[in-house]
Amino acid sequence: MSKNVFVNFVSEPKNDTIKSIVGLACAAQAIQDGHQVSVFFAAAGTRLLDPSYIKELDEEMGADTPMITQFMELIASKATLYCSFASVKAVLGHSEGDGALIVADDQIEWSGPPGVIALATAADVQLVY
Repeated sequence: MSKNVFVNFVSEPKNDTIKSIVGLACAAQAIQDGHQVSVFFAAAGTRLLDPSYIKELDEEMGADTPMITQFMELIASKATLYCSFASVKAVLGHSEGDGALIVADDQIEWSGPPGVIALATAADVQLVY
């Protein structure tokens, strides 16, 4: 039975890299398992939308294949993505329309706390990283 899975990235990935990688892996697995997945990047979690940071994570994993990039590609193509642009500006220094994120601006639902609350209350399962 398909569930509504809400994955919320809010922590600083640089403080606990493995936690962020596990979160991405879980979001990707939920998609592969056929669940409806919504992913919200807020606060320092927006760092996971920085292409150069994703490359760093791939290099840290040291595998022959870019595992983290593959997770992000699957998530970007199959999940509904949400993000706080205020967080992107504060953490990454980018403005809307810069084209600086790993995902195009028009592929993201831009929201803040109202979106987080709506997703959390509608979810069958919540994962927070």
